[in-house]
Amino acid sequence: MSSGVSTSTDKIIVDRSRGHRNKAVSKAVRATRERLQLSTSGNQAFDRDMLSMHVNAVLQSAAVVPLFIALITAIGMYLSPSANLVAWALLMLSLHAINLLLARRFSRKEIAATEATKWRRRLLFAQVLLGIGWAIFALQSCKSCGGDGFYFYKGAVLLFAISITAMGSFMLRQGVLIGFVPMIAALLFQAVVSRDLLDIGLTAICAIAVVFFHFIGDRLYRSNLTLMSYQSEKDDLIAELEVAKSMSDEARRRAEEANLAKSRFLASMSHELRTPLNAILGFSEVMSSEVLGPLPNPTYREYAGDIHRSGEHLLNLINEILDLSRIEAGRYDLNEETLSLLEVAEDCIGMVQLRARAKNIAIRHAFENEMPLVWADEKSIRQVILNLLSNAVKFTSQGGEISVKVGWTAGGGQYVAIKDNGPGIPEEEIPVVLSAFGQGSIAIKSAEQGTGLGLPIVQAILAKHDGQFVLRSKLREGTEVIAILPATRVMQSLPAVADAPAIEKRRRSFA
Repeated sequence: MSSGVSTSTDKIIVDRSRGHRNKAVSKAVRATRERLQLSTSGNQAFDRDMLSMHVNAVLQSAAVVPLFIALITAIGMYLSPSANLVAWALLMLSLHAINLLLARRFSRKEIAATEATKWRRRLLFAQVLLGIGWAIFALQSCKSCGGDGFYFYKGAVLLFAISITAMGSFMLRQGVLIGFVPMIAALLFQAVVSRDLLDIGLTAICAIAVVFFHFIGDRLYRSNLTLMSYQSEKDDLIAELEVAKSMSDEARRRAEEANLAKSRFLASMSHELRTPLNAILGFSEVMSSEVLGPLPNPTYREYAGDIHRSGEHLLNLINEILDLSRIEAGRYDLNEETLSLLEVAEDCIGMVQLRARAKNIAIRHAFENEMPLVWADEKSIRQVILNLLSNAVKFTSQGGEISVKVGWTAGGGQYVAIKDNGPGIPEEEIPVVLSAFGQGSIAIKSAEQGTGLGLPIVQAILAKHDGQFVLRSKLREGTEVIAILPATRVMQSLPAVADAPAIEKRRRSFA
């Protein structure tokens, strides 16, 4: 038997030490956190991702640069046929090929986060090589060309080159600035040597263009970095929420299994718990009433009475626990039939009348006339009214008064309302007394303490009938409880629509 209890106990404990089932989600959370914590500044955390995006842009635009170089060479040969442009074109294509090979090698290799800085330097060096190629183009001249047409051609080509490079390499931070430093140096050298106003103007325009596109590229880089940071944080939060949700679902499932096991255990132990109590109650009653002969010592008779009263209290407690457990376990079945709410209320008043008279409590009732029958479980409804009346008698002081009303609700249902002028319940304690095993401060101080299951059972029974339970109370003014059965339980509707205002007036006067 002990082993069975141990096994059952093991099943209802949430094992927090075991690994989580969703290992992929946990791994994603750890990877994201590590990436966010690689650097104190946070910018280097996404270097690898930014480099990957730059390499993808280079590979996708692999055919753009050769076409641009071919177009430049064709226009240049048209303006001034020269072998220098052809040699420059072959050099640029070679440098572009080196850049592509480096990018392809990066894309095929699994780059670790610690290698990102090294690869960034390599890619920047490739940009410098391309910049040297544009510097060589900037040094080209055409002595046979008349006018300023060649300056216009060279300036347009360099500006296009700067803009195309800026659009394709802004993911490589400072790629435009570092890549075109050789070109600006070459133009500056040429302007200093020639002291030509056109060379000086071309140098100034290209330098401003490089600075401008560097600024634009840096802003785009920072924007993408911010977006990636937000995306990473969002993924991190989603992953953590998934982990927390999965753990919560697992804990809730185990808690529900434990609660259901407890309810089933208590519901199945009804016979085992009540059988010995019946024997105790029977034998103690025989002893206290001296059925088999007088007891030689009167103290024994008092002890037998105490045993009987304690046994009855324990039996009531067990009955309430078992009733609530059956409801929670879904094994509380209603035996529904037609009954009169007025007759049930009158019977219950008669059952508590003796206890009320012992405390000099007056029970007054106000019942509606000719109320139709309702479809409900008579035993359950009787238990509801008895629980509410017993609480009213228990907590009403000597010489108090209890009023019981049975009538119509505004929606066509029927209600039983019980109001006392006892000490009342503090407003903040009402949720406590409505919970299982909950007791207010007045009940705890009272000499007649209960189990705290009466009102939860009342709520559960009314819920099984699709009804409602209302509790209103004020400290030192009294308590009012209302058990409501819906209109669907009434065997016939309201007598007449014209009587609705009068019914509402009676209901408000009660409230």
